[in-house]
Amino acid sequence: MMDDEIERLKPGRMPADMQSWNIEDLQVYIDAMKAEIIRVEALIEQKNKVQSAAAALFGGSAPE
Repeated sequence: MMDDEIERLKPGRMPADMQSWNIEDLQVYIDAMKAEIIRVEALIEQKNKVQSAAAALFGGSAPE
């Protein structure tokens, strides 16, 4: 994989200056981040299940 492809796969950066945002915009941003965290945690859980199943099938150790 090329370096620019790897950069595209990395999570986005936080907005540069949230100081000028109003309270409602900040709350919307927090809600969006919480939703993203839930989505990523579900993905991690799914990947751990697949890894555990593969480890059970092939005799490796499962993640904790």
